[in-house]
Amino acid sequence: MNENTLNLVSHLNYKMSIGMLNLSPEGLLKSFKLRLTPCRQEVISLFIDVDYALSNSSLEEKVGKDYDRVTIYRTLRTFLDKGIIHKVLDDEGTPKYALCREACDTHDHNHDHIHFKCLECGETNCIESVIIPKLNLPDGYKYKEANVLLQGICKECNA
Repeated sequence: MNENTLNLVSHLNYKMSIGMLNLSPEGLLKSFKLRLTPCRQEVISLFIDVDYALSNSSLEEKVGKDYDRVTIYRTLRTFLDKGIIHKVLDDEGTPKYALCREACDTHDHNHDHIHFKCLECGETNCIESVIIPKLNLPDGYKYKEANVLLQGICKECNA
């Protein structure tokens, strides 16, 4: 198999694993041809275990005793570049990151869904069932990505 075919198979396996929510950190990292370092395994485990976006500082709080902030930042950058996580913008101005639920890669993140920030618990969630409609821009403008943030009370806090 050539490299493009292998990448496609890896991403299809990743997409199927995400769909079944049956991920192992090792399997996910291997599918993206990443070395299995302890920091990468711990950080990806955090993303798998939560259903909301994590900030760099929240990751540092959770794993910072074992890894320095540069290592954590480089791990996030690698995951973002490989298409494992995507950036989530909210009203705080600090980026957060969430696990990609679709097969993404370095050049193409497919995240035309909304993000919802709870005003009570502060969590920002990807709402993938609500798709951002295609926007018709004036001539000369080129669309790259859309970020839509809704704020309110999440279903857990609202219960």
